[in-house]
Amino acid sequence: MRVAASSSDWIDSRSSLKIMISVSKVSMRYGAKVLFDEVSTGFIPGKRYGLTGPNGAGKSTFMKLLTGELDPQKGTVVRPRKLGVLSQDQFAFDKYRVIDAVIMGNRRLWAALEEREIIYAKHEMTDADGMKLGELEGIVGEEDGYTAETDAAILLQGLDIPDEMHERKMSEIPGGQKMRVLLAQAIFGHPQALLLDEPTNHLDLDSIHWLKNFLNQYEGVLIVISHDRHFLNGICTHIADIDYETIITYTGTYDDMVVAKTQIRSQIESQNAQREKKIDQLNEFIARFAAGTRSSQVQSRRKEVERLQVTELARSNIQRPFLKFEQKRPSGKHILEIEGVTKSYGEAKVISAFTASVIRGEKIALMGRNGSGKTTLVNALLANSPTVSESELRKTSGYDGPFVDGGKVIWGHEASVGYFAQDHKALIEPGIKVLEWLHQWDPAASTEEIRGLLGMMLFPRDDADKRTDILSGGEAARLLFCKLMLQKPNVLVLDEPTNHLDLESINAINISLQRYPGTVLLVTHDEDLIDEVATRIWHFEGTHEITDFKGAYGEYEAVLA
Repeated sequence: MRVAASSSDWIDSRSSLKIMISVSKVSMRYGAKVLFDEVSTGFIPGKRYGLTGPNGAGKSTFMKLLTGELDPQKGTVVRPRKLGVLSQDQFAFDKYRVIDAVIMGNRRLWAALEEREIIYAKHEMTDADGMKLGELEGIVGEEDGYTAETDAAILLQGLDIPDEMHERKMSEIPGGQKMRVLLAQAIFGHPQALLLDEPTNHLDLDSIHWLKNFLNQYEGVLIVISHDRHFLNGICTHIADIDYETIITYTGTYDDMVVAKTQIRSQIESQNAQREKKIDQLNEFIARFAAGTRSSQVQSRRKEVERLQVTELARSNIQRPFLKFEQKRPSGKHILEIEGVTKSYGEAKVISAFTASVIRGEKIALMGRNGSGKTTLVNALLANSPTVSESELRKTSGYDGPFVDGGKVIWGHEASVGYFAQDHKALIEPGIKVLEWLHQWDPAASTEEIRGLLGMMLFPRDDADKRTDILSGGEAARLLFCKLMLQKPNVLVLDEPTNHLDLESINAINISLQRYPGTVLLVTHDEDLIDEVATRIWHFEGTHEITDFKGAYGEYEAVLA
């Protein structure tokens, strides 16, 4: 079942080497858990690989092996000299200007620029200094150093980092902007291979579209980890899937891989079932005639049993959560009236006199660039909701001013709102057990009912006693979904619910929201989620205006085209 590059791709290094990154007989395990065992595969220039697998399968570990951050416990990894890697440490470059942080992506150029600066700072230069300067200027020329700031600025503009930020220190810009700068850093300097771990985190749809277009034109090796199915389908020519304690490379998009993987597994299971049936028949013959006169026939059947050994199937790492959003009682038909809502922060106007009427069962996607006001509107609506407290909004927003400057928000009859905040961990009280925290949202629920909900969201039985303050981001998100399933509200307000979740969990949310009979307000940059769930679009234009389109995302795109 292990699929590596074909033998025709493994060309001798003395000729034109096609494989840019190669992995040979690599194994990694942690205690009894085997991530992958004796894996050999290759990554070829011009191909774009999605690295997939459920949380805990070993994606980030494998990526660190490719970058050289980790050494394999067994086997070898060969990589090119010029590697572009998305840094996950947002604070590593805090003392540098934004523009310099990008240029540092070309390590050879940055080292030459720093050394050149030291020599130029000397009061007197020796002949050796002059010779060294000539060598350094040669490197700067080879690496396009004379246009480096212009090239870096173009990348930053594509990722929606305004010109006025380019001269600021990295420590002075928000976390979401930092991630974009680090993405520009990885791309800068024409690397031979790009290794990107969750590059769409903190990116809005416009920036994701820009990145998708850039990567589709990239000519080197691309290996990307992403939990955005639409993004993977839009860029990948191959999927390297970590499962069954190995890495299997499939040709095509993520959706193609899911189909092929299911078919291959089903085919092997079917073949195994047929072999097991045949083996049972042979063993029955052997048992009947082993002591009789048909010893030659018995012997031939024993050999056939050995030949028909069933293919051993390693267990899949994939775990699929099950979400089912229900409502205790339906709301009235007119669930929400918004009349001239306005909100500013100081002199910056964010929302200007927004008016809308929401009918029960509508599923509204809030779209727009980061900072355009989506969460601001969510907070304005929830500030007057019947079931979300002001203290919850204060915790998740960190804001102590009024959530609405003008206008009215009127919730309809029997409205019951369930809220998933972008900063969702702030909604979970620290220092208590998971079971205890969840139980408070429905004291009438039995312990077994709550354990059942936790099991549906992939919490092992012992995790019911886990303390809430040590939950990972993904665990905290899954716990909040348990809360929403327990509360059974008739309105769901979800602000970036897919952060920290794997593809299987995001797919489960997608399906459950499609089936949910209540009303949904959804802030997300996941294009598949918008396309498959939303029946209405509120598009934040960035000019404190909101376009209200009554129709699906595909219809809205057609109008814009």
